[in-house]
Amino acid sequence: MATVATDHGKSLVTQAMDTVKAHIRDSGLRVGDTLPGEGYFADKLGVSRAVMREAFGALAALRLIDVANGRRAKVGALDGSVIADSLEHALSTAQIKVADIWDVRRTIEMRTAALAARNATPVQAARIVALADAMSKDDQPHDQTTEDDIDFHLAIAEASGNALFNQIVASFVPLMRVAVPQAWRTRQTEEEKSDILERHRNLAWAIANRDPEEAERCMAVHFDEAIGALLR
Repeated sequence: MATVATDHGKSLVTQAMDTVKAHIRDSGLRVGDTLPGEGYFADKLGVSRAVMREAFGALAALRLIDVANGRRAKVGALDGSVIADSLEHALSTAQIKVADIWDVRRTIEMRTAALAARNATPVQAARIVALADAMSKDDQPHDQTTEDDIDFHLAIAEASGNALFNQIVASFVPLMRVAVPQAWRTRQTEEEKSDILERHRNLAWAIANRDPEEAERCMAVHFDEAIGALLR
């Protein structure tokens, strides 16, 4: 049995987590690949199974591995929910403000819009246009408009072709479900509501027409006018 080397400042569980991550990296494992069991790592490190069980649990909480009862742990997929949890915690504890999040969103989503205009498939572009059109339906419930609006932004991020952008934008969804309805409620007149719907359509068609500069400009206007009204 090997003995875990002392790493000052790190608990045994943290060292065990580092070892599992190193194994994934050094073995060239990919999403869905199976990991050795807790016993393998316990013997390798010279720690108890309880330590490894806690390490596996912590890695699963971070979505780095998938653990299911009765099955071997597998390498986890990229998951923006961890970022979402961190953002919600930071916001609820006053470490950041809503304006900080939306400033970051504006920067990121201007880029996703430009990339979507370059990289979107015809199917992806058609879905973005369809979501913009769906928001304009007169008889649509407010809750559905909110979901269509969120899906609109997620569809643009997906069409960017960058999986990291996709997950970062997805991490904003819990906050969007609160802020988007609030943003819509700042639009009191039919003219104001029509303006925001038109901005969505302009953005969608800039992407469909493969115009990165116009798509980026439309997203900037969308944030400055629609979301800006919420923050002012």
